Amino acid sequence: QVQVMETGGSLVETGGSLRLSCTVSGLSFDDYAMAWFRQVPGKEREGISCINYSGGDTSYADSVLGRFTISRDNADNTVNLQMTRLKEVDTAMYYCAVERTSGYCREGEPLETDFDFWGQGTQVTVSS
Repeated sequence: QVQVMETGGSLVETGGSLRLSCTVSGLSFDDYAMAWFRQVPGKEREGISCINYSGGDTSYADSVLGRFTISRDNADNTVNLQMTRLKEVDTAMYYCAVERTSGYCREGEPLETDFDFWGQGTQVTVSS
């Protein structure tokens, strides 16, 4: 079965940095696009960033462009999200997702309906 697991969520001060990781098993990882989403309770999931199957192309939501960087290591079945200059509005549950249809990302923020497998999330809390 496909398993998706996020790690790295923590409490961090405004202006700080944090790196999230997502490890996937049960599929041919290098065939699929991967993305990060975030969600505040009671609100819709927000697409943050996407990386295509090879890691050669990425996309970002305007809200995180220039602050967050997505990367992947296909040999380790892992996708990462390096977050810098964190703001209080970045506080959310962060989810990792797998896209199995095309292997590519749309421009701008990823859309929830494009993705097929999801992790359970890791909480990021930015203080102040």
